[in-house]
Amino acid sequence: MASSVSGAEEVRVSTLTPLKLVGLVCIFLALCLDVGAVLSPAWVTAEEQYHLSLWESCWKPAASPTWRCTSTLGTDWQIATLALLLGGAFLILLSFLVALVSVCIRSRRHFYRPVAVMLFAAVVLQACCLVLYPIKFIETISLRIYHEFNWGYGLAWGATIFSFGGGILCCLNPKNYEEYY
Repeated sequence: MASSVSGAEEVRVSTLTPLKLVGLVCIFLALCLDVGAVLSPAWVTAEEQYHLSLWESCWKPAASPTWRCTSTLGTDWQIATLALLLGGAFLILLSFLVALVSVCIRSRRHFYRPVAVMLFAAVVLQACCLVLYPIKFIETISLRIYHEFNWGYGLAWGATIFSFGGGILCCLNPKNYEEYY
């Protein structure tokens, strides 16, 4: 009788469903996009004479061939933006590690909810960062030339969207879908 009980327990532990696998891939992509956004040299650019990242602001005087750069960590809103983005990236990293470990030890059901909570918290942090950044940039920086938010800012939005998708996929109840797989 004991063997049938252990056999029943083994049946309950199922293989990784495609929904959870896609969720894990979304979390990984969000992590990669966050790393790219943090390291990006171009969150804002202006006609090849100015670019702003999370770390430095660089401009090229018209008469000079060299760039001049200063740190952006002197203003409170840029420090807050960086802290919010790094906090979200840390939560995404932590949720990816928890999800990966839970997949490896085959006890995924117990970790779906904490991973989803961490991902939704990361989405909130990063959305606050991505709303704060353009508002404060436009309010404090006075560029007299055309400027645009560039690919670094876009990568951060991509990370936020993939985090949200990963959180949704972690919230789905696998019991409703496992019979199809």
